[in-house]
Amino acid sequence: MTKKDQFDRDGYVAFENLVSSAELKLLREIYDDFLSGKYDLKGLRSDLSGNSPDSGKIEKTTQIMRPSLVEGQLAETATYQTTLQKARDLLGNDVSLDFDMMINKAPNTVTGTPWHQDAAYWPDLPDKRAVSFWIALDDADAENGCMMYVAESHKMPLQPHEQPVTGGALQCSIGGDSNIVLGILTAGSAIAHHGYTLHAAFGNKTDDRHRRALILNFRPKSMIDLMRSQGYDHLGRRENKNKAEA
Repeated sequence: MTKKDQFDRDGYVAFENLVSSAELKLLREIYDDFLSGKYDLKGLRSDLSGNSPDSGKIEKTTQIMRPSLVEGQLAETATYQTTLQKARDLLGNDVSLDFDMMINKAPNTVTGTPWHQDAAYWPDLPDKRAVSFWIALDDADAENGCMMYVAESHKMPLQPHEQPVTGGALQCSIGGDSNIVLGILTAGSAIAHHGYTLHAAFGNKTDDRHRRALILNFRPKSMIDLMRSQGYDHLGRRENKNKAEA
């Protein structure tokens, strides 16, 4: 069975060793520069738990949107180029990079990411093809916050989502009989999931292990152009963009 067959069947598919060991080292260095405050990230950095930047609280789930706009070296890496080709293998040659982001769970933050579909954050588009590559820069397992997926959930409609905490992540409910699969990965590997695939993540319960993830999202270039014409660039507040549908 090909990767595309698996993706079409399950709504997600793993890619082992997507990133070379040399480039993994580079990506970690760049990533840590973002986390350490080297760049001005006003309007780009937030906490998915809902903590505001001036709350004085420790970030539980750090999210940095569109880092390649800040550090152009990222977009020139083999990782970005290789991932684009694999996205085209899954969805078609008309797809391009829509946005990238970094999500880090620091040690002892113990805050999970709730169940959701990425499409809940996006405008309702006529062409709903979209794939996100979740690239592990650290080994990811249930202890430090690996992903979880509901197999075949991309075949479902967009579910009703809510935002219990202002500024926090959107979330929805899943059925008690859902087929949940853990996305355990070694550093440098990735899982690609569809925009409608239900997914979540554990919190980081470890004392000394980060869970750094680099996420690249792809969709048809025509849909990217349509979103940009509507003023949507993934830099605004987190909110349900499909309220009527959800």
